[in-house]
Amino acid sequence: MTTHRQPALVLVVGVAGSGKSTVGRLLAERLGWAYLEADEFHSAADRTKMAAGHPLTDSDRGPWLEAIAAWMEQAVTAGRKAVVACSALKRDYRDKLLAGRPDVLLVYLHGSRELLESRLAARDGHFFPADLLDSQLSVLQEPEPDEHPLVVEIDRSPEAVVTEVLSLMSGEAAVGVPSASGPTGASWRLVRGDQSAVVVQLGGALRDYAVNGRPLLDGFPRGSAITGGRGQLLVPWPNRVGDGRYRFDGRDLQLPLTEVEKGNAIHGLLRWVLWRPLARSDDSVSLGTTLCPQPGYPFLLDVRVEYRLGPEGLRVAVRATNTGTEPAPCGVGQHPYLTVGTDLVDDAVLTVPARHLLRTDDRGLPVGREPVDGTPYDFRAARPVGGLRLDTAFTGLDRPSDGHATVRLAHPSGRRGVDLWLGEGTRYVQVYTGDTLTEPERRRGLAVEPMSCPPDAFRSGTDLTVLRPGATHVLRWGLSPWGYS
Repeated sequence: MTTHRQPALVLVVGVAGSGKSTVGRLLAERLGWAYLEADEFHSAADRTKMAAGHPLTDSDRGPWLEAIAAWMEQAVTAGRKAVVACSALKRDYRDKLLAGRPDVLLVYLHGSRELLESRLAARDGHFFPADLLDSQLSVLQEPEPDEHPLVVEIDRSPEAVVTEVLSLMSGEAAVGVPSASGPTGASWRLVRGDQSAVVVQLGGALRDYAVNGRPLLDGFPRGSAITGGRGQLLVPWPNRVGDGRYRFDGRDLQLPLTEVEKGNAIHGLLRWVLWRPLARSDDSVSLGTTLCPQPGYPFLLDVRVEYRLGPEGLRVAVRATNTGTEPAPCGVGQHPYLTVGTDLVDDAVLTVPARHLLRTDDRGLPVGREPVDGTPYDFRAARPVGGLRLDTAFTGLDRPSDGHATVRLAHPSGRRGVDLWLGEGTRYVQVYTGDTLTEPERRRGLAVEPMSCPPDAFRSGTDLTVLRPGATHVLRWGLSPWGYS
C-alpha cells in the first residue's frame, strides 16, 4: 500500500452507477474542499447524444477532457483543493487529467455489473440511460498499479465508501496497529449489530466470527498459535504443489517443501507473514502485504484482503496484483473452519452444490475428476456428514442467478446454520473434516475452503490464473448466518 501525501486534488472515477457524483460531493464536504462534477462540462450535443442511447466517441470526449484538465490546472495553480468526479474510463483519459500533476490522487469506485445495473434501473430523470452501461464496461480500462489508485468497493452506503476513502488517504498512520500482540501479532475486532469478527496480523487470518455471541467459526483463541490452517489466506496457491516443483514460462522452479511428510509445498507463501493495516472502520478492516521474489517463486505480487460485516453477514475480498515485469502464476484461497455448535462435524447437516469431485492419491494430489453421482460425496441434497472422511475438492459448482454457489452447514435441528457463499474467482471448494488434526481439534469443525484453482494447479495448469504485469485477480467469498437472531 502506498501511503499518499495530502493531495491537492482527488479524482474520483468509475462507470455510470458507481456513485462517483454522490461520493465525490460527500468527500468534498468531509474534507471542506471544492467539488467539480465533470458531467457539467459536457456540451448540449453530448448530452443529447447520450440521452438518445448513443455512446460518445473519443473525438467527442476530447474537448470535454481538455476543459476538465484546464479547470484542474487552474485549481492547483490557485492553491484551491478540490474533488473532481469523472468517468475517465480509459487509461488515456486519465493520463490527460493526471499527467504532470503528481498531487492528484486517483480513487476508483468498483462494483459488480449486477449492482451497477440495479442502480441505473432505479435512477429517475438522469440523462444517461441504463442500457449505455454495456458501452461503458466494454471500454473500461481499470486503473493499473502504476497509477497508484485507491480502489474502493461500492456495495455499501456512500457514507461508508467515503469513510474508507478517507482512511486510505491517511494511510497506515490513520489506521494504526493495536499495541496488543502475541503469537499472531496484532488483532482487529469488527462489530456490526449482533455480529462480531476478529482478524489477526499474522497472515491476515480470520480468527473468529460470531452472531449473538455464538461462534460460527472453529477458530483459535486469543494468545494461541494458528493450527490446522485455521482462517488463513492461501496465496499464491491454495492446497498442494506436488514435490514443490513446477515449470513456468520455460523455467523449472522449486518451492520449499512445507508438507514434508508427503513431499508437497502447501498453502502458499504468506501464511506466516505479518500483514500491514490499510484501512479500518467499526465493521471493516483492510490488510495488505508484498510477496517479494524468492526461491521457487521469482515474482512480485501486491496482495490485499478486506473483511467487512454487512446486513447479510461477513464479506471477504482478496486481491492479488502482479506488480512485477513478467507474467506470474497465481492461485488464491482461504481456510475457514465452520461450526454450528455440535461437538463433532458428524452430526452437522451439509450441502455442497457441486457436480464433480477430484479423486486424489495418498499425497492429496488429484488423479482424476468424476461426477459425484452415485458416490458417498454427493451432498447436493442436504444430509449429515456422518463418519465420512472428507479432504475433497469439489467443482462444477451450481450458481443461481446471483452468481454465488452456496455451501450450507446446518444444525441437526434444522433451525440454524451458516452459508458459505462462493463468489467471483472461486471455481473450486475444498471440504475437510479434520481427520488428520490432533485431539481435541479432530473433526471439531468443517473446513470449507474457497479456491480459485484445484490442488497441484502449478504443475497441471488446470484453471491456473496467469497474471500479466499490472493485472489483478480477485476472489470473493462470505458467510451468511441464519436462525441466530
